[in-house]
This record gives sequence, structure tokens and C-alpha cells, in this order.
Amino acid sequence: LIVVPARYGSTRFPGKPLTKINGISMVRRTAQIAANATKQIKNCDTVVATDDARIAKHCEMHGIAYVMTNETLKTGSDRALATADILAAKTGKTYTYVINLQGDAPFTSVSSIVALAETIKTGADVATPYIQLTWDGLDALRKHKVENPFSGTTVIVGPDGHAIWFSKNIIPAIRNENSLRASEALCLVNRHIGLYAYSYDALKRFTSSPDSHYEKLEGLEQLRILENGMNIACVRVEPPAVTMSGIDTPADLELAENLIAKHGDPFQ
Repeated sequence: LIVVPARYGSTRFPGKPLTKINGISMVRRTAQIAANATKQIKNCDTVVATDDARIAKHCEMHGIAYVMTNETLKTGSDRALATADILAAKTGKTYTYVINLQGDAPFTSVSSIVALAETIKTGADVATPYIQLTWDGLDALRKHKVENPFSGTTVIVGPDGHAIWFSKNIIPAIRNENSLRASEALCLVNRHIGLYAYSYDALKRFTSSPDSHYEKLEGLEQLRILENGMNIACVRVEPPAVTMSGIDTPADLELAENLIAKHGDPFQ
């Protein structure tokens, strides 16, 4: 099941799912990405999970499947689990795996979702994608973090392909950076993409666990998964032509419009 959580009451950007990017709402864009992914994944459904009648009406207008979830749910992960349970109660169909595709990520690549669906079936608790940065990409991330220190997440991936750690800091530190720049096309920093596939059991365990120590310090809920002894398989993906982190503010919306003007609109 691919769930697209779409909450109306964002503190920084109220009504964000209905905001239009190049004339098409954010939730419609993300739901279409999910629908395109289901065409490549066997036995897969997709649904928008919302707590607001305005978003539900918008979904109805565009033929997008949706469920209403409780507005008190704290996170997209909580909403994804609730959605799987609601659908199971309604239809009798249970889901072994759940992908949480945040509604404010309208430039997620279909190939990333398909790669996660394949990886989670190999026995991992959780799967998530990352991009290995170029040196120019690392320079850009460093510049971005001067004014936005908590925007952008990096991940260290172990030799087994599982996450060792995530941070809002740029990790790892690179002692011999100048020599590596001269010899390596890509740097050793991986930018995490906030997209997750869970086994249903891992999602239930994760959402029922209290906030963990480092999760609260970093503001990264995936650290709760690691601190509870679960594994996260990391999938390296190629960056799409139009790429950015989730759209959290009106300024991000302006950036999204500029990216579309420069690279073309990926909506289809």
C-alpha cells in the first residue's frame, strides 16, 4: 500500500496540499506519482490519507482514492498505519508492506518508489533512498545549511547497505577532502530522501514506540527506528531532473515553480 498523507493544518504552510504548483495541486501531483508507481509494483494499491473535508472533496473531483483519518495523529507514519488498518477493516485486505509518500514531496521519482518496494520485500524492517552527492552538490548543501541548518539530512550507509546513522549535520567529516576531490568524481556524503517503505509489523512497532533520545535531539524520527534495534535498508537512486526536499514554506513553493520553469514539468 502506498499512502500519501495530506494534512491541511500545517503550521508553516496552512492548506499546503491544495496549493497549486504550475496550476496543479500538490496532493494531486503526489498522488499521480504514487499511481504511476503502482503500475510497476505487483499487488499494490495507493490512497491519500487526509483529515480535512476540503482535501477529500478535491480528491473526489480528480478521481483520487482517499480515506479520512483522525486529525489528532501526529505524523505521516501514524497516518499511514491508520490508513492500512482502516482499509483492512473496510475491505478485508491486509497489507504486508506500507510505503509512506509524504504529500509535500511532489517531485519524488517513480523509480525510487519501485526500488523501495523491491528492497523491502527482501526482509528489511524499513527501506529508504539516498543520493550520493557530487562535490558541487556537497558545496551547495554546505551553503544552504549556513542559513538553514536543519534543512537537509545526510546518512551514513554501512557495507551491508543498511543505515548506520542519520543527521542534520553533514556526515561524515572528510579529513582528506582535497585529495579526494582530485581523485573521486563523487564525494562520500549521501543526502537522504525522506521516503520510507515499512513492513507492516515494523511500522506498527515504530509508531507505538515513544520518541527516542536522539530522535528528539536531531528532529529525525528515523533515528527512533535505529534506537529500537530495527534495520533500515538504504537504496541509492539517481537524482531526478527536478529535485528538492519537501515543500514546507511559500518560499519552497517559489523554488518549485522556478525548477519547473527551468527543467520542465514532470507531472503526467
